Formats: sequence, C-alpha cells, structure tokens
Amino acid sequence: MIESVDLLLALCIALAAVLYSSVGHAGASAYIALMALFGIEAAVMRPTALVLNIIVASLASFRFLKAGLFRWRALWPFLVTAIPMAWLGGTIHLPSEIYRPLVGGVLWLSAARLLWPRELKVEREASDPPLLFALPMGAFIGLLAGLTGTGGGIFLSPLLLFMAWAPTRQASGIAAVFVLANSLAGLGGQIATLDALPPQLPLYAGAALIGGIIGTSIGLKVNIKLILKLLALVLLIAGAKLIGLY
Repeated sequence: MIESVDLLLALCIALAAVLYSSVGHAGASAYIALMALFGIEAAVMRPTALVLNIIVASLASFRFLKAGLFRWRALWPFLVTAIPMAWLGGTIHLPSEIYRPLVGGVLWLSAARLLWPRELKVEREASDPPLLFALPMGAFIGLLAGLTGTGGGIFLSPLLLFMAWAPTRQASGIAAVFVLANSLAGLGGQIATLDALPPQLPLYAGAALIGGIIGTSIGLKVNIKLILKLLALVLLIAGAKLIGLY
C-alpha cells in the first residue's frame, strides 16, 4: 500500500530529476540525500539511487543524442577507464570521513568557478582531451562514482567546460552517456544488494522518469548561461550532501 510519505518522496525525486537532468546528470546524489531525509535504510539507498539514475540517464542520453549534442571523441578516453573503476568502486565500502568532504569541496570549487563573473570560453570550437590526461582521470572519476553511488557526471561536466573540451549543451549530452555507463557498472558491482530494492521502486521510478522528461526538455531549450547556473546549483547541492551538511 502506498502511503502519503511515499508520494511525498516520489514528488521530491521528480523535482530532483528535473533539476539534474536539465544539465545532463541523473540525480543520484540528490536521491540519496532525499532517501536519507525520509529515513530510508542505508543499505537500500545506494542501489535504489543507481536504478533511478539509470532510468533518468537513459532518457537524457537518448534526447541529447537525438539532438546531436554529443561527441564520442570527448567521451571515450574517460569512459574506457571509468567503467571498470565504477564497478570496482561499487564493490568497496570505505569509511567516508575523509573522501566525502574532499570530493564535496571539489564540487563547491567547481560551482564557484561556474558562478564566477568572468565568462567561461566554452562555446568556442572544442578541442579533444589528451589521452594521457583523460585515461587516468576517467579511472579516478569512475572510482569516485562507484564509491559515492553516483554516475560521475558531477565530476566530468565541469572538467569538460573548464578545459573547453565541449560547449555547454554538448557537455550535458556527453555527461548523460557517461552517467548511464557508470551507473550500470556501479550497479553491477552491487549486484548482491538488489534484493534490498524497496517495494515502492515503481513509484519512485515513474516519478524520476517524469522529472527526467521535463528536465531534458528544459536543458535542450533554455539559455546557455542559465544552464551553467543550474549546473552550479547541482554542484552546490551535491557538495553539501557529500560534506554532510544535510
């Protein structure tokens, strides 16, 4: 039986999916935070968040790819090493007192740069990320994604923008595919936890899907500067979650 608290959580999940999918992310960090606020058991949160991530990232990948907002050369050097490390990270359960605040701080610094008055030169012709940098960085991001139960888009998007390896909307499309692949790998590393998925999952999944439809429509149409501000907001929220402020 669906209770009012389940409906309220589903509504919050839908709103999170709107915000995150508008910038090519899928919202796992927000789903984890929401489930924690609603008293969901820790063993349930990470696999549930990854399932919702896969749903939203699948939709976002399809819509951004269909719109031509994707470049394979900017993705695969990160992805080829990120996928196995995301799987590995999903199998590891480490104390979070050290790495979570550090990662949260990095996300806050990235958000501050996106909000900096000096305009980012992200709409010029994009260059290709060098393999000697992208391969180890992809492994690092994939490991962080697996450890934190996210898809890694919150780490990849700012990097693509700061290094001018993709314009803003294309960075969203690249991040969406990256998130989808890492979420699948991360869930594979947690295959033993799938029996912990809650009975309310269909409700949450439907809410995430609706939110993803709305969010990707926003991301494909709104002003570039607004997308950057939305991305900064996403990074601030995710950073606060990792640091433990809520």
